[in-house]
Amino acid sequence: MATADVKLDGKKKAAAIIIDIGVENAAKVYRYLRQDEIEQLTVEIASLQNIKPDTIEDILNEFYDLCLAQKYITEGGIDYARSILDKVMGSVEAANLIEKVSQSLRTRAFDFLKKADSKHLLNFIQNEHPQTIALILSYVKPEQSSGILAGLPREIQIDVAERIANMDRTSPDIIKEVERTLERKIASIVNMDFTEIGGIKYMAELLNAVDRGTEKYLLEELGKKDPKLSEEIRRRMFVFEDIVTLDSLAIQRFLRDVDSKDLVIALKGSNEEVQNIIYANMSKRMSETIQEDQQYLRGVRLRDVEEAQQRIVGIIRKLEEAGEIFISRGRKDEFIV
Repeated sequence: MATADVKLDGKKKAAAIIIDIGVENAAKVYRYLRQDEIEQLTVEIASLQNIKPDTIEDILNEFYDLCLAQKYITEGGIDYARSILDKVMGSVEAANLIEKVSQSLRTRAFDFLKKADSKHLLNFIQNEHPQTIALILSYVKPEQSSGILAGLPREIQIDVAERIANMDRTSPDIIKEVERTLERKIASIVNMDFTEIGGIKYMAELLNAVDRGTEKYLLEELGKKDPKLSEEIRRRMFVFEDIVTLDSLAIQRFLRDVDSKDLVIALKGSNEEVQNIIYANMSKRMSETIQEDQQYLRGVRLRDVEEAQQRIVGIIRKLEEAGEIFISRGRKDEFIV
């Protein structure tokens, strides 16, 4: 199968397709778009420069493949689509195509919730069944779902977190039923096809976004109920105590960006192993200064310690995203020498 020009993002590819199908067909497509989608697409069409014919052909081929994959997923689900597409284009291309379609379908589900404030969403769904809450949180953005999860009562938090982590796929009927319930409150409904949702990876992303107290509580409680599941989630994320798994260069790197006040407070509530490895990667003078400041620090609230630790973890995660440090995710990596 042909691959479209990698220099064109999704919006530009959509604009290229609209241009190619002609005004009459484009007008029919526009009738199915939201106002904001029409505005974005129109801007792209107006700004799109000349595209080579072979690039247009590649884009159309890619679009056709995506439509075909979505048709198969709608008819029989992910496994059915994969079994057919594997035979047509090979397992690697089929997997990539299904992933693209799955992401697209997931984006559409509960789309009307994604612009809502987390506090408002919490009021809407906090009295729903934990499975319903887990389903909704699996579709909205992690920054939204993290605020909602943190606002739920403790006895519900762990139940919802466990259900999200164990979630795999959900049928259209269940999605529509949940949306009909929310329709009475928000006056919106979205149709949904089969797709993969939730799961361990998503739960890790969610815990990376919640506050430190909620993160610790959920990991500890999950560890009691399902140690294996808890460990799988931890492998996908990074918490303050995991600083001990970083190499010396990584520790020295993030220490350059950390506020010394945050470091004093964060270490006040950390275990001895974390303290020792951080002190070992400081200059002697800096280590002595931090430890001296800790001695005079009294009456520190647990919340302040957790917030300081969360800010430090945030710095570490940003450095990892920038490729400046490496974080091991619970497995041994092979290196080429």
